[in-house]
Amino acid sequence: MYSALDVAKYIIWYCKEEEYSISNLKLQKLLYFVQAQFLVVMGHPIFKEKIEAWDFGPVVPEVYQHFKLWGSSEIPRVVAKQANNKIFEKDQEVIDEILEVCAPYSANTLVDITHNQAPWRDAYEKYCNKVITKKSIKEYFENN
Repeated sequence: MYSALDVAKYIIWYCKEEEYSISNLKLQKLLYFVQAQFLVVMGHPIFKEKIEAWDFGPVVPEVYQHFKLWGSSEIPRVVAKQANNKIFEKDQEVIDEILEVCAPYSANTLVDITHNQAPWRDAYEKYCNKVITKKSIKEYFENN
């Protein structure tokens, strides 16, 4: 299992390699989809940190705090320098599979998608930042 920050840096690295935009908002949604992919395909989480239901969708608070200084701007390539070296190749393949589908979308589109999914909807309560359980994520993505 990796830290959510290492996975986030890999996602940023991937987006930069493929020339997709990546803001903190978009990064948060991609982390959620990567976690879902691992729960369904591999049967275990890729990172241990909690995902919370915030106003704009799923968020990993530790990762949000790390990248918040960029606000809604593009996260620079330098933060992900050699991030691909921290993730095993077999795990990169699983991550890349979901990023190929999700990374082309804008942050706002990804927010809309997550807002229409049960894991966020069921956990969300304004001003509460409740945890979206790994169980709810896995069950939803296994069945949809």
